[in-house]
Amino acid sequence: MTYEFGPRNNISKPVLNIPGHVTSNHSFCTFRPISPEEVLEEKAILESLAWPRYPSLQPNYSLINTKNPACGSFTILPRRGGGKWHIGDQLEVMIQIHDYLCRPKKYGGDVLLARLHTPALEAGVAGHVVDHLNGSYSAVFTLLWEGRAEVQVTLVHSSEAVEVLRRLTVKQPDRVNFESLFRSGSKTESTTCNVCLRPSRTPLCNFTDVRTGEPWFCHKPKNLGCESRIDHSKGEYTQNLRLDEEKLFVSDVNMKVHIHSSGPSDVNVTVNIKDEPNSTLSSVRWTPSGFYYRGAWRSLSGTAVRDFSPEQMTQCLKGKQVHLYGDSTIRQWFEYLLEVLPNVNKFDLHTQDQTGPFMALDQTNNIVVTFHCHAPPIRFGRSMTSEVRYIANELDGFSGGRDTVIVVGIWAHFSTFPMEVYIRRVMSIRGAVVRLLARAPETLVVIRTANVKALWLYETLTNSDWYSMQRDKALRAVFRGVDVRLVDAWEMTVAHHLPHNIHPEPPIIKNMINVLLSYTCPEQGS
Repeated sequence: MTYEFGPRNNISKPVLNIPGHVTSNHSFCTFRPISPEEVLEEKAILESLAWPRYPSLQPNYSLINTKNPACGSFTILPRRGGGKWHIGDQLEVMIQIHDYLCRPKKYGGDVLLARLHTPALEAGVAGHVVDHLNGSYSAVFTLLWEGRAEVQVTLVHSSEAVEVLRRLTVKQPDRVNFESLFRSGSKTESTTCNVCLRPSRTPLCNFTDVRTGEPWFCHKPKNLGCESRIDHSKGEYTQNLRLDEEKLFVSDVNMKVHIHSSGPSDVNVTVNIKDEPNSTLSSVRWTPSGFYYRGAWRSLSGTAVRDFSPEQMTQCLKGKQVHLYGDSTIRQWFEYLLEVLPNVNKFDLHTQDQTGPFMALDQTNNIVVTFHCHAPPIRFGRSMTSEVRYIANELDGFSGGRDTVIVVGIWAHFSTFPMEVYIRRVMSIRGAVVRLLARAPETLVVIRTANVKALWLYETLTNSDWYSMQRDKALRAVFRGVDVRLVDAWEMTVAHHLPHNIHPEPPIIKNMINVLLSYTCPEQGS
């Protein structure tokens, strides 16, 4: 992850209320049962996600108390010992946030993104942000290419805005609801469904999955039985903000806005030809998962990433089955492969455009590519209940083997729910992955992380980058130590020059597929 809390470099730490447990309203949310070991693991993950708490906003609060990016600034710290910057050095930037009266803030909790980039080289890398909990932050970068590199710091949310987002999840985890249609003959009824259903006198239909234990409920129709449920769809969204809180979420004003430099915003990086020791200015040795150079993603995680032509893609996937599971950001991968692979054709399964499932075939080269969306909560249009299946159950049905590639990407549709809902879903998938790898160790399992996106009010309250950041960190924690490969969509979207988008632009998708295929067909010795 790209965030750390706590004092460094002798910066004093103020006393703040940092909760040890990030939770939600348990009174009307139901969670999948987990083992005692998983309970301890979940607690540790929740504690790792604890975010500095801004004092609760009062109904008559003023924007004077919130962040002013125009007054905030960042400063590039000089190289320790002086001299030129070299490839491999650690560059550190100090950031100071101010309020709307341009006074330095005295508490942390803001959401910042940082990247280093060189437009002429199509080069970019994400930075590691450290919150000193007193209004100041550090961004640490590893210098990875030669030439002039520019620092960019973006304020995603103020700490006050984060407090609103946190409160919404605590108090209104059901602010996005879902519907199901029940049908018997000519009779139809629709009712509200959710994993968080507020108490009412209406009886409930319990659709908890028998095998995984994942809970799901619908209000029972008045005149039909629970067994007559035929579909699932997104319902209504309820926005319940307090007075003036919308002012905390204004794009290019106090949300997704760049912070200016108080001096030079770039450095000149050279090759270390004098065999000088690399600078270690920062006490945090930050190694990103990769970086862009000339538009291509270069991994620093051990597997060399190659640029695959359509013909090379076909050769790599010859005789293989690629099964993609998740949300629309995984569906993008299916669509990309369908478009680029020269001999692959979509097999018409007569399913819904958003939810699938989909299948594509290259009969000549014996290639199969499928996509399945994950089970509720999924904020898609209408899908038949028979076609919406839990990923863990699907994985348990695979024999696996060296010709099987499994990709999982699940995060965006869980943003409005308690973290426990997401963590336990991912734990369930992990259990199925572990079982699959136990019976077929040569199976390749790839996990796609969350990514940053464009934000406006609705998107923020349902899919904020802060929500995604938290789930991204939880996803990595759950799969730590499991023999899976990672496509770091977070860093790949932060580091790229293209605008943030929940559905990354084609050049980013191309690089993600190159990573996937490099895992599938690694170079000898990599």
